[in-house]
Amino acid sequence: MDLDLVRESIGPLLLGTIRGTIPLTAFSFVGGMVLAVLVALARLSAVAPLRWLAQGYVSIIRGTPLLVQLFLIFYALPSLGITIDPFPSAVVAFSLNVGGYASEIVRAAILSIPRGQWEAAETIGYGRALALRRVILPQAARVAVPPLSNTFISLVKDTSLASAILVTELLRKAQEIAAPTFEFLTLYSLAAVIYWVLCLVLSIGQGFLERRLGRHLAPQVAKVEKVRQEMA
Repeated sequence: MDLDLVRESIGPLLLGTIRGTIPLTAFSFVGGMVLAVLVALARLSAVAPLRWLAQGYVSIIRGTPLLVQLFLIFYALPSLGITIDPFPSAVVAFSLNVGGYASEIVRAAILSIPRGQWEAAETIGYGRALALRRVILPQAARVAVPPLSNTFISLVKDTSLASAILVTELLRKAQEIAAPTFEFLTLYSLAAVIYWVLCLVLSIGQGFLERRLGRHLAPQVAKVEKVRQEMA
């Protein structure tokens, strides 16, 4: 391995990570989570067309490769007169993909909350919307944090696909530096190390978030649980 090349390349690669990979991951995850909650609520709705629409969306996203979704948005939409720059195209594609997968996690987390929690929340004066916001969703969030964290970590790695539509992120930067030098082993290995460190840091953050959420929700859960036991 060429150590001089490593020293010269580490700066540009980190810059590609900070300016490309991290913003791409953050914007896509936030967009995907907003979509995921809406789709999960639509799938739990009593309105049949909403359920069918949400189910169809989830089926399409889960049944097609992420790279194809990315190409459809960036390369196919211009034929319909819709042209989107590479970075926003990647954000849209990744958000739609995250929304499809994460909606199933959110839906399963909501369904995992016992029916008695709904009844107890209504007993202390909460309407359905307030019960959902103050009692059900916070507890569901605690359940959903581990799988959603895994989705987030996978998204960090999936952003490397954005290099296929010329978004300047970590992998694209490695390709640009490796092309004239033919030092593909050195550059791709360095990119792999940076991806690994990013995912390691996120895994540590996941554990911290789980512990903090558990402490934060404990009083609210105890209050509702006490009401539920009094009702039993």
